[in-house]
Amino acid sequence: MATLYELTAEYKELLDMAEEQNLTQADIKDTLEGMDYEFEDKADGYAKVLRSLDGKEALIDSEIKRLTDMKRVVVNNKKTIKQNLENAMIETGKTKFKTALFSFGIQKNPPNVRIKDESLVPEEYRVKQPDKIDRKGLIKALKEGAMFTENIELVQTKSLRIR
Repeated sequence: MATLYELTAEYKELLDMAEEQNLTQADIKDTLEGMDYEFEDKADGYAKVLRSLDGKEALIDSEIKRLTDMKRVVVNNKKTIKQNLENAMIETGKTKFKTALFSFGIQKNPPNVRIKDESLVPEEYRVKQPDKIDRKGLIKALKEGAMFTENIELVQTKSLRIR
């Protein structure tokens, strides 16, 4: 059985031959019927592979979710254990000590800023954010007949759908 690329090339070749050699409708029809069967059979094969890959993608997505949930549990357990140890060290007054395996100590963290009302922060301490284009708004405006520069146009693309 020919590959999809070979079948596509054969179709193009047949169309070129039909234009150049003035083949009869019967000749073209006979050739196309054989090629159509192969092409449709090949398309079915491609669709089966795509469905199989859809299943694998869903399986991977569910595994990612499962592992993400598992990671969240591990991270929370680490935080709880560390906080419990820190609380116990503070309550007992034993804030710095060494064991055979580890050194323990409670230290100050770097300074941080707590802001109660961001609107009161002086302008000199604000970082400008780059503009973000509202593409959905542009599509809606263009569909409603708005005209912009030549730089902005509404495009309609095509893609394969298999049902």
